[in-house]
Amino acid sequence: MTVEGYQALDEELKRLKTQERPSAIAAIAEARTHGDLSENAEYHAAKERQGWVESRIAEIEDRIARAQIIDISKLSGDQVKFGATVSVVDEDTDEEARYQIVGEHEADVRSGKISIASPIARAMIGKERGDVVEVNTPGGVKAYEILKVEWA
Repeated sequence: MTVEGYQALDEELKRLKTQERPSAIAAIAEARTHGDLSENAEYHAAKERQGWVESRIAEIEDRIARAQIIDISKLSGDQVKFGATVSVVDEDTDEEARYQIVGEHEADVRSGKISIASPIARAMIGKERGDVVEVNTPGGVKAYEILKVEWA
């Protein structure tokens, strides 16, 4: 996981513990004052929300505990590896794209971050500028030429 990915998870964890958890507890307490719990939709919704919050907290804490955090600013080199930002061109369409290779849980293709486990990232690992990689996609085999390897 990148430092940026770790910080995002840590911020979400803090928000869940300091805002969402107390809010869910308050909603349950409020709903209890409305009478019979067996037929109280507000109570059941508040309990469901609390369950989701607690589950998400546990999931984030587990991810953070097992994470290996890599500071990309200390990495360099010509080869593609975790943390690299790679510019590629599709050899069929001449369409250019730029991807940063990140951990599975921080991947977001819309913002240009792809998982280290994705087919395109696996194909690029160990390659250098000028190399062509072939990737099996649902639409068939695609060939990409690596234009640039950067370290942000």
